Amino acid sequence: MRLIPALTAIVVTAVLYLAVFERDALIAFALGNAKAETPAATAPTDQNAEVAQIGKNAIGVVALRSVAKEIDSAVVLRGQTQADRQVEVRAETSATVISEPLRKGRFVEAGDLLCRLDTGTRDAALSEARAMLSEARARLPESRARQAEATAKLAEAYARLDEATINDTAATKLSQDGFASDTRVATTKASVRGAEAGIETAKSGLETAKAGIEAAKSGIETAAAAVAAAETELSRLTIKAPFDGLLESDTAELGSLMQPGSLCATVIQLNPIKLIGYVPETKVNRVKIGALAGAELAAGDRVTGRVTFLSRSADPTTRTFLVEIAVANDDFAIRDGQTAEILISAAGEMAHFLPQSALTLNNEGRLGVRLVGDGSIVKFQPVNLLRDTVDGVWLAGLPDQADVIVVGQDFVTDGVLVAVTYREDDQ
Repeated sequence: MRLIPALTAIVVTAVLYLAVFERDALIAFALGNAKAETPAATAPTDQNAEVAQIGKNAIGVVALRSVAKEIDSAVVLRGQTQADRQVEVRAETSATVISEPLRKGRFVEAGDLLCRLDTGTRDAALSEARAMLSEARARLPESRARQAEATAKLAEAYARLDEATINDTAATKLSQDGFASDTRVATTKASVRGAEAGIETAKSGLETAKAGIEAAKSGIETAAAAVAAAETELSRLTIKAPFDGLLESDTAELGSLMQPGSLCATVIQLNPIKLIGYVPETKVNRVKIGALAGAELAAGDRVTGRVTFLSRSADPTTRTFLVEIAVANDDFAIRDGQTAEILISAAGEMAHFLPQSALTLNNEGRLGVRLVGDGSIVKFQPVNLLRDTVDGVWLAGLPDQADVIVVGQDFVTDGVLVAVTYREDDQ
């Protein structure tokens, strides 16, 4: 009864031996190849010869001979649409709305009336300011005439001084020769002092006249400022659209009281519309102003445009850089705030297309692949992941030609001897 288990064990051992150590001969026998019936009769292939030369301690792996190809390396971002311009048009003064409201969704052009406010007493204030300006301007010629009169009086005073000086000189000489009395000399000297006092009085009158001119000019400027303020106040009663766009809200209702800062309407400009996204700092140097860009919106629409802005300052939280893309939106089909997947064209680069399973990590946690180097020695090579697809990944950082281990890479390390079986590149 114990003979059967023993025979079973012998048979299982023989099968395992054939399956492990005599696999090639067993496969050749199964395929009917007469030359492969025994290992001694099997003609060694080039691969078997290579394995034999490597040695019995080599670890078997499967490698792929990969050649680098140039690919379009687009920068992929997630972002959203944003109106090119948006402004909340608000009142700058207090008044009651006297215009009919415009409904949201309406297209308005720059300069179109949005809200008209009641003038109240502002027209009267403007008329008063203009009258004060006319009065101030009338004072200026009068002040200039006074200046001319004061100038003439000063000239007359100088002439009197000259006359008094001459008389004083003559009287002094005659008195020395005994031909004039002391009384006459004293009189002429008094006349000189009187003429000098007259000059000072004339100068004071001239300065007063000049001050009158300056006061008149100041009055004109004050009145002109009052007129400008009244005109500005009147202009604030007419609130207009600052640019072409769509009303995002109704304008203020008829009869409503507006205060400084009260909302009249919200206007947005959607043509062109902007796509905004944030570029990581590892890819920011690949984005250029003017680069062609495309986007697919959440609704499935696809649009194209060009990069118009790239921030020079990173967001302090995410360390990313804002990028803006201008897109034509003539029919206003694209709305503000839609989610978009953005692709920005960048310069092509050489890359290898490999299966995702070929990727591994080294002891430092660096992403890379393991290559078969000279003498069938394993070498770890760090890589940069450019694009991830369903069929595989595009990797940069490898030589133009590389033998990449795609099976068994997780069981070997740098410097390990391997026995390589090469696989066809069917990608």
